[in-house]
Amino acid sequence: MSQFILAIDQGTTSTRAIVFDETYHVRGTGQQEFPQHFPRSGWVEHDPEDIWRTVQETMRFALANAGLALSDIAAIGITNQRETTILWDRASGRPIHNAIVWQDRRTAERCAAMKADGIEPALTAKTGLLLDPYFSGSKIGWILDQVPGARARAERGELAFGTVDTFLLWRLTGGRVHATDATNASRTLLFDIRSGEWDDELLALFGVPRAILPEVRDSAADFGVTDPAVVGAAVRIAGIAGDQHAATLGQACFRPGMLKSTYGTGCFALLNTGADLVQSKNRLLTTIAYRLDGKTTYALEGSIFVAGAAVQWLRDGLRMLERADQAGPMAAEADPHQNVYLVPAFTGLGAPWWDAEARGALFGLTRNTGPNEFVRAALESVCYQTRDLLDAMRRDWTRAGETVLRVDGGMVASDWTMQRLADILDAPVDRPVVLETTALGAAWLAGRQVGVWPAEEGFAASWRLNQQFLPHMAADLREAKLAGWRDAVRRTLTGG
Repeated sequence: MSQFILAIDQGTTSTRAIVFDETYHVRGTGQQEFPQHFPRSGWVEHDPEDIWRTVQETMRFALANAGLALSDIAAIGITNQRETTILWDRASGRPIHNAIVWQDRRTAERCAAMKADGIEPALTAKTGLLLDPYFSGSKIGWILDQVPGARARAERGELAFGTVDTFLLWRLTGGRVHATDATNASRTLLFDIRSGEWDDELLALFGVPRAILPEVRDSAADFGVTDPAVVGAAVRIAGIAGDQHAATLGQACFRPGMLKSTYGTGCFALLNTGADLVQSKNRLLTTIAYRLDGKTTYALEGSIFVAGAAVQWLRDGLRMLERADQAGPMAAEADPHQNVYLVPAFTGLGAPWWDAEARGALFGLTRNTGPNEFVRAALESVCYQTRDLLDAMRRDWTRAGETVLRVDGGMVASDWTMQRLADILDAPVDRPVVLETTALGAAWLAGRQVGVWPAEEGFAASWRLNQQFLPHMAADLREAKLAGWRDAVRRTLTGG
């Protein structure tokens, strides 16, 4: 049997496909960016057809790059941007509206009104989430209410809902499979993470007909077979996980207490809490880390809306740099005596603040502030936000103890950023040899399911360290910088 696994990694700003061999090495890749749509301030959309097109094309590129055909692949794993919401016509497969992206804040008023009614505590107890526009539930309701005739069609079972994984699975199987996995389901505000089922009270709360929902399966499961008429060959789809959960798996964070943080468009830290479903007292999220063989493993998660997107803003919006990889060297040249803070609340602030109405702000500007100081402030904002998450996790779960952070995502290629992260956290930061951990996690799920890759213990033994960054910053300097950051956040919060 073939040992090659194909991972589809569908992200917020680009789609990648990666072929891994039996030793977990990358044999071929394909990547494409796709357009972002901003119809109004705080609104973010994708055209689902752009997503589907880039998936097809990157699959072809990756296979060609590896010198393989799709028929050479043992199985496919899918990982995806989470919470992004798509509804489509079951008969034609065509979306009825653009995808509403996880960053989108259009339902903030509705969520605020529901919160004012005292609904959030009961909702959090079931879902582990907060009542926020970030998640899928209110997005579904918005589409059903705004697209003429959509609600009646949904109640008749003519429409299908899915996060991006479900939409891609539908397309890849020629409309034969409408399913998701437990990790993606757990991000909708419609799923009880204790029972592992869609919840009728939550569905009624958000006005979502059960008829549009996908079946929920384990993260490693039989998700059907690709349609040869669509992609050219019949290949098993055997693993699905939301991107942050897949990265947790790719980092082999199988033991309770292990922590990973992914630095992409946003930043997402997951702390494995094992069988402990920890209800946060510090406005973190309780989520399903993964579900294997019917057994659920839980995690505490902190979500930062803007990480790499801040560098993207400096590059594309302000044109302060031409390439993202220039950020580290520019930050290193910044004036150490200027204390410039960027609070990147472009679409609100995530954990542990959860202020949907906050907007980005810069503090500490002088006449001498230039591009280097702007870039350093953007990179440091990611470090400060990670520290806020880690502090909250330690307060919520005392078993966390001393933490070594395993990192991945595009930003971790910057040595400067990783060193500053270790300095701000006052903790070691481990960067692995394989940085494509999100795709690797999806590939591992598929490989495990079809029996060509080992289970948890065998896979964990393959994890390799590229470089460990140890904290070197003086304690008084660290505390002064953190005090400046906390003051900047306080001034940015709408309730501050």
